[in-house]
Amino acid sequence: MPTFKKINLTSESPPAASPAQPLLPLGPSEDGPASTAAEPDINFEGELWDAAVRLRGTVAPADYKHYVLPLLFLRYLSLRYEQRYEQLRLALQESASDYYTGDPEIDAEILADPIEYQKENIFVVPEEASWAYLRRHARAGDIKLKLDNAMRLLEERHPKLAGVLPRIYAASNLEPDQVAGLISLFSKDVFARKNGADLLGRTYEYFISNFASTEGNRGGEFFTPSSIVRLLVEMLQPTEGKVFDPAAGSGGMFVQSARFTYGSHSLSFYGQERIETTLRLCRMNLILHGLDGDIRLGNSLLNDAHPDLRADYVITNPPFNMRGWDAGKLDPQDARLQIGYRRGQVTYSNANYMWMMHFLYHLADGGTAGYVMANGAMTSNVSEERRTREVLVEEGFVDCIVQLPDKLFFGTGIPCTLWFLSKNRGGTHGYRRRLDEILFIDARQMGEMVSRRQRALTDDEIHRIASVYHHYRTEGDTPEEESRNERKDVPGFCKIAALEQVRAHDYKLTPGIYVGTQVEDDDDEPFEEKMPRLIEELRGLFEESDRLRARILEDLEHLNYGG
Repeated sequence: MPTFKKINLTSESPPAASPAQPLLPLGPSEDGPASTAAEPDINFEGELWDAAVRLRGTVAPADYKHYVLPLLFLRYLSLRYEQRYEQLRLALQESASDYYTGDPEIDAEILADPIEYQKENIFVVPEEASWAYLRRHARAGDIKLKLDNAMRLLEERHPKLAGVLPRIYAASNLEPDQVAGLISLFSKDVFARKNGADLLGRTYEYFISNFASTEGNRGGEFFTPSSIVRLLVEMLQPTEGKVFDPAAGSGGMFVQSARFTYGSHSLSFYGQERIETTLRLCRMNLILHGLDGDIRLGNSLLNDAHPDLRADYVITNPPFNMRGWDAGKLDPQDARLQIGYRRGQVTYSNANYMWMMHFLYHLADGGTAGYVMANGAMTSNVSEERRTREVLVEEGFVDCIVQLPDKLFFGTGIPCTLWFLSKNRGGTHGYRRRLDEILFIDARQMGEMVSRRQRALTDDEIHRIASVYHHYRTEGDTPEEESRNERKDVPGFCKIAALEQVRAHDYKLTPGIYVGTQVEDDDDEPFEEKMPRLIEELRGLFEESDRLRARILEDLEHLNYGG
């Protein structure tokens, strides 16, 4: 097929489509041609979010995202199709273009050719699934039926969208006015700009984050806070190869990994998600960011959907401390229990170490896994967990442990840890040999409060932690470069601990055990002022403890467990 140079969109209207065409191509959206105006206000997503919340009505917050986000996705599909159609139409009219034919009939065939859209990773949108059509009928009494029909038409035309688009509007308790309000909201001029598709992707991420924040603990099932995702990706530096997330959630690990490569398309994405509605969010998120991936439905631990996959990077936030995971259904001879020359052990009380063995099993030679884990896994004395942790250390797979500050996750102040398991510790694949040591980083004092209840790591902190890890696992190409390597211990922050030290501490992997205490300067606060202040702080903590204790006892009494 011919190629053509990029041409700015104009306000010229597209030619009328012939009634005989199987598909009615769209020109610019009803908002008018793509704008070349300045970037939107930096907080435009916040304004959209506030407006969407006002339209929620009686719909439960946990359900609302499943109605709102697919509408954003429909808007994206239509916009991309409209922009490609307009781009083709203008190229066909320009005599210097490789597309120019001068024949209206051939032009019409090219405009209706699905290949012209597919090769740009764009979905052809049937007329009754288009945003222009939905906007024209937004106030119709059957708009909810029309939305379900739009989803059906797109799935029928594009098998790749099967299972992605929900047909849930007609049976929902959304009022037609609410649906019309959402359609109007996502028809704003800001999305008619040339970069409107990128803005829709940005809005989708913002909405997912806010939905997760609204749902608190439940939000963690489908969303990992961005500073944690960015830290994982910056430490792993995924540049090319296969990226695997067996607890994919809404796909944030994939999107951030792709950003790291600046859109070079050198990564391929694989994943698994056990909740069908969350899988839809993930697949929509990938498409919205121009990505493709093999993301499958199922329970990763009991029904591994990618048994033969060996990934260069495993990046994930599994549901840690997961009880009742049906460990008894696991085959005792499961290949994932093999850790080097030894066997790990299954823990029935939670799945933390089964997740770790799953990650390690799916790592390619030379690959690295970075994942979020509960703090308790670093020191658990449950016999099976303690034994498996010892095996992971002795077989040379534990590369780095980063202890994070509290309040990074929505709805909970519980702190967590990042673990890195690696199959490149033997001095291969361009990395230095580090089989007899482990890097520990204590980042508990990092982060800044971004709201009353949530903390986030700053850009500088992410860079500092990632740099320590990069210096640890690489060495200079020459003695001079190696001499400049900043691979050094920093008391209270980081320490490269010898394997003998880890053995001496019974394989406990808490960074604080190894990094020591940070040397702090005297704050110059007089003792006679500091002591009363500290006593007052302690008194406040005691009062809070008493309040929480009373509330717990009250809750137990309501459950008929009171003493």
